[in-house]
Amino acid sequence: MLTLPNILTLSRIFAVPLLAWLLWWPQWTAGYAAAFVLYCVIGATDYLDGYLARAQGTVSKLGIFLDPIADKIMVAAVVLMLVATRDISGLHLIAALIILLREIMVSGLREFLGGIQVSVPVSRLAKWKTTLQLIALGAMILAGAVPGWPWVKLIGLASLWSAATLTLVTGWNYLRFGLRHMES
Repeated sequence: MLTLPNILTLSRIFAVPLLAWLLWWPQWTAGYAAAFVLYCVIGATDYLDGYLARAQGTVSKLGIFLDPIADKIMVAAVVLMLVATRDISGLHLIAALIILLREIMVSGLREFLGGIQVSVPVSRLAKWKTTLQLIALGAMILAGAVPGWPWVKLIGLASLWSAATLTLVTGWNYLRFGLRHMES
């Protein structure tokens, strides 16, 4: 079942270690610049794999399974690397932790509900959360490439907190939805 969309999804997963390696040295601006380019390529393939699967009529169970995993792996790896390099530090760690905890909680909830054959639809608000989260992480990576532009990091941090706020709201909504199916 290795269709082009599934190959693109797998390429996103396999690109994450390279992305993490490029972020390993916080003073290496060229590494951050390369990481930003790779991050953008990963984002483009995220859009492209879904588009192609729908356009070609090749949406598969493997793709449905792998796509959200690829997203969560990339987000978790970038958040952890930015925390490790202290690009995200201090009070901003709370926003990063909220994002990581929600990703784990929703993944567990989806796994549980999948076992009882209940689908968890993605809300429009969750899509906005994801958009803000991706902007935040991209801006934080770009800030490491252009340290002379402090406004880039400010955009990243503002987006991080906005994403964390939406993360709390959507996480609560998903949890309430899931709890209705656990009361048996």
